Amino acid sequence: MQKVQTGPAIGFIAQFVLLAGLGETAGLGGAGWLVGLTYGAALCGLLTWGMHRSGVLHLGPADWVTLARAVLIGGVAALTADSFDQPVPARLLVSLTIVALVLDGVDGQVARRTGTVSALGARFDMEVDASLLLVLSLYAAHQVGAWVLVIGLMRYVFVVATWLLPWMQATLPPRYWRKVVAATQGVVLVSASAGVIALPLMVAALMIALALLVESFGRDVLWMWARRVPKVSPATRRSAVDVA
Repeated sequence: MQKVQTGPAIGFIAQFVLLAGLGETAGLGGAGWLVGLTYGAALCGLLTWGMHRSGVLHLGPADWVTLARAVLIGGVAALTADSFDQPVPARLLVSLTIVALVLDGVDGQVARRTGTVSALGARFDMEVDASLLLVLSLYAAHQVGAWVLVIGLMRYVFVVATWLLPWMQATLPPRYWRKVVAATQGVVLVSASAGVIALPLMVAALMIALALLVESFGRDVLWMWARRVPKVSPATRRSAVDVA
């Protein structure tokens, strides 16, 4: 039990240390601390649960990289929460995000080179990507409006749909395009957060990013729909038996 909890617990400690650093450098407020600690606790709990469910006793090298990304995103989430009440240093927020995006290209390579690719690691990586998009879309909503939240919520709407529609629980084949689309969302959202481009161009770029995201999810949904198993009604089953 202790081995299983070591990795997530270290992640929570790292999250606290990062929040303390943000408190000293950026004057992190109460909302930031609340969101950051809640995020860290959720990260620790969900990762522990995932390890138990997968029978994983310790994190692999790539998982540690993904965990570092997750901790950085917790800092971005804390700053985003504070931004609703007070100005926050956008440069610091963007810097944390850029490091998280760079590490996103590292964990997969580490997993492949060390031979530690796993279902847990892939799912962990996916959920960390989704959390970053949600946080960045919340921050970008300040400038472009609430519609941009669709980018951050898309993954979670998809997950809820899998709970309601059994045919959407099929295992999707690997597709590199998903990674490309996710990275595009991150780059466009961080550019919007940095305010480095004019508002009309920013809105256009976000709309294009959203269109790519809809296309990617839509392709997956159509793939699963085409391979769904039709539900046979009792009446149809009885008729088939009678004919036989």
